[in-house]
Amino acid sequence: MAKRIETFGELARDFSIVLGVVLVWRGIWYMIDLADLIFFNNNHIYLAVGGVIVGFLILYLPDRDLKEFKEL
Repeated sequence: MAKRIETFGELARDFSIVLGVVLVWRGIWYMIDLADLIFFNNNHIYLAVGGVIVGFLILYLPDRDLKEFKEL
């Protein structure tokens, strides 16, 4: 059963964590778009392929497997 949120403070804390993660993700997204514009003349393919490769490496290297994709 899911954990029950009992106070407004807990709800506010959880919401602020989610908001913080979304804002960081959004900022990184825009920085990558800017890098595409500056370095690759707005051609997204280079950073898209590079991002997939780096993403797989980040998921693979700590435990030498890709079990995160098992549930997909």
